Amino acid sequence: PFITSNYGVHSRQFECSVIDFFAKLWKMENEDYWGYVTTCGTEGNLHGILLARECHPDGVLYSSRETHYSIFKAARYYRMDAKAIPTLPMGEIDYDALAAEISKNKDRPVIINVNIGTTVKGAVDNLDRILRILKTLDIPRERYHIHCDGALFAMMMPFVDWAPEVSFRKPIDSIAVSGHKMLGCPMPCGIAITRKEHVKKVEQRIDYLNSVDTTIMGSRNGQAALYLWYSLRKKGIAGIKRDVVHCMETAQYLRDKLTEAGLTCRLNDLSSTVVLERPMDDKVIKRWQLACEEDIAHVVVMPNVTKFKIDKFVEELVECKNTHGRMQPKRADSPLKKLECSSWGGSAVAPVAATFAEEY
Repeated sequence: PFITSNYGVHSRQFECSVIDFFAKLWKMENEDYWGYVTTCGTEGNLHGILLARECHPDGVLYSSRETHYSIFKAARYYRMDAKAIPTLPMGEIDYDALAAEISKNKDRPVIINVNIGTTVKGAVDNLDRILRILKTLDIPRERYHIHCDGALFAMMMPFVDWAPEVSFRKPIDSIAVSGHKMLGCPMPCGIAITRKEHVKKVEQRIDYLNSVDTTIMGSRNGQAALYLWYSLRKKGIAGIKRDVVHCMETAQYLRDKLTEAGLTCRLNDLSSTVVLERPMDDKVIKRWQLACEEDIAHVVVMPNVTKFKIDKFVEELVECKNTHGRMQPKRADSPLKKLECSSWGGSAVAPVAATFAEEY
């Protein structure tokens, strides 16, 4: 978007303005960044991992098992060696397992995907702890590359007062976020930002365009950039902050209401995603469009979610529980069983154990 072409109908200036906003949000120096408006968060991840592969062709990609599927899709597309690292019960990457895996491959560059909010549990990997692991293992800066998948929470994190900083002032290389979630763009889109030096490795001159090719898709939706620009201008920093505070507080309200109702649920400290036991009635799942994984479901609280809506949701869940019973853990290490783990902090309502007669 920073280089003109022969095509006169475009929204480049709006796209550049959007990129400038996020570069400032993530504390990137004026002349050091490059980015563009993507078609979705997945494209941002594909672009970030492509740059990592081009910078380190023989590198190994490390990411947690609870990572969004697009990261491992990128590894397949680019024929990269990838390691799926186990996770802690609340969804963060297992830091000891990560360190052990990197130690096995110290002769090869390290490529790490850091999750700024996992898909199901909204868990945020501890960037500072990961950087400490790299330092402890004596991995020099030129031998590692860090991409941050921030689909939802990387846009919210700068506005959470108690959140640790995730920015380009630290040795990260790229961030990808979605634009159709927190900012409410009516079509799927996202933002990808990286260090300008990395983009040179994929840049190609296209004569008939009188421009260069640096993106995944080539032709892109100019209306997405227009809407993102409009949303940012309309909300402003103060408006986004209000939305973030609303989401965080409303998620805590949902967690508390579910717990009062005797339902198992959890909420990570840096998240607006409430994880709960899966309702037994599929009609409830379809009515509320719940995303489920085995024996759990989750609710992602966005600016449009109100306490009134939550009260109605919890009321229907209680009716479902009274009519159909409660979900039992599928196995000893199932996602629902992990919600009981004390590492989440606080307390959870444990599923009621089935009697012998109910089981057999």
